[in-house]
Amino acid sequence: MKTNNSLVFRSKWLLLSGSLAAVLFINCKQNADAVPPVPPNPPPTPVNEVDFWLTKSDETVKLQKQTNILAFGTPVNQYPAIEVDETTTFQSVDGFGYTLTGGSAEVINSLNASKKQELLQELFGTGASSISVSYLRVSIGASDLNASPFTYDDMPAGQTDISLANFSLAPDMTNLVPLLKEILAINPNIKILATPWSPPTWMKDNNSFVGGSLQTFYYPVYAQYFVRYIQKMKTEGITIDAITPQNEPLHPGNNPSMLMLAAQQAEFIKNHLGPAFQAANITTKIIIYDHNCDRPDYPISILNDPAAKSFINGSAFHLYGGDISALSAVQGAHPDKALYFTEQYTSSTGNFGGDLKWHLKNVVIGSMRNWSRVALEWNLANNAAFGPHTTGGCDVCKGAITIETSSGFTRNVAYYIIAHAAKFVPPGSTRIASSTSGNLNNVAFKTPAGQKVLIVENDGTASEIFNIKYNGKWVVVSLTGGSVATFIW
Repeated sequence: MKTNNSLVFRSKWLLLSGSLAAVLFINCKQNADAVPPVPPNPPPTPVNEVDFWLTKSDETVKLQKQTNILAFGTPVNQYPAIEVDETTTFQSVDGFGYTLTGGSAEVINSLNASKKQELLQELFGTGASSISVSYLRVSIGASDLNASPFTYDDMPAGQTDISLANFSLAPDMTNLVPLLKEILAINPNIKILATPWSPPTWMKDNNSFVGGSLQTFYYPVYAQYFVRYIQKMKTEGITIDAITPQNEPLHPGNNPSMLMLAAQQAEFIKNHLGPAFQAANITTKIIIYDHNCDRPDYPISILNDPAAKSFINGSAFHLYGGDISALSAVQGAHPDKALYFTEQYTSSTGNFGGDLKWHLKNVVIGSMRNWSRVALEWNLANNAAFGPHTTGGCDVCKGAITIETSSGFTRNVAYYIIAHAAKFVPPGSTRIASSTSGNLNNVAFKTPAGQKVLIVENDGTASEIFNIKYNGKWVVVSLTGGSVATFIW
């Protein structure tokens, strides 16, 4: 019988192959039993590097912290950028806040004790739910958002009080002074700017709360009126950090009000108010003007007088006329003097989205980009009828807070305008450089703790995707039209 050599060879090869495979299998199994398999590395968990707080113009989101994971990197993209540079610094920040009018104090005090404390902690505290208001403006005597006009030395018709023997804080001892004490108990470091709407009428040439001018004969007496006010407030435990000689000195039609021309203010400061403060060892700052951006010539002309300038800390502005860039014009003329933005109201006839955009763009971002140390909205609180106010006073000025009942209040647009800065930019922060990009108005700060804060307002109607660049890296973010965001890292 013939042997098939090919078949024999194939059989031997298969036998050999099977043996080798068996050996290899046994060896692999032994190795596998000895060393457990190493699982593949899991992808790294993203770590958030930038906190992101948002308010939308349609009111669907109000000062809410977003959950997006934002981390700096270097991915190439074609989006526009806001570049933040902490090596370029500008002015330091004194704070953000409101005017605590007498009317504000009255309606806040109408809340029951627990609700009032809840509101005050939210406004002035430092907790997670607080917005940390750090600067207040108050009126010396009544503003137009008091129930009626008064000063601290009102006299019967035909009588005067040159010695100020009748001077008393009594008209404010029921509401304003006690409330300020409660606020100071929560935040002892809050700064207070005080401003008169009118001196006592017996000092004026028309003997009226509305309009008129301070008679030159009473310049020294009125200077002592300021001294007495600061001293009396100090005895109540309230330090007045700064004053302005007159609210809106070119608007004599309010109730109360007074016309005070630039030459008159310069004369009053250099020959009376400044020397009176000096003689009484008062360190309260003197800030001039306190009116609209359409007349930068007013503060510049006063600062051009060296004798007046020596007593002056800076100039204050509102924006019911002119452009916010006026602050930079004054800074350019007198770079050694400070700037302050001290008032802008939101109206009962306005809308949330429009006011949010305009005020963030101008009052917060605009004033800070033009050297201001503070950004203040007008009235902190009023009632549902936009009162109290004097006869002829503002009846459409809407507070940041509406006090509805003794146990209820509502947060209005001015609350969120200031909160987007006050909550994240404490006093002592420094403005740092940030580039502009299209509709994305912005301003950046470095806090005393070293955090960077960027406030961005999308002035357009469409969503914008953009980069925040810092230290050679960037993070991609998106902001819907009309919205405001604060970024912190």
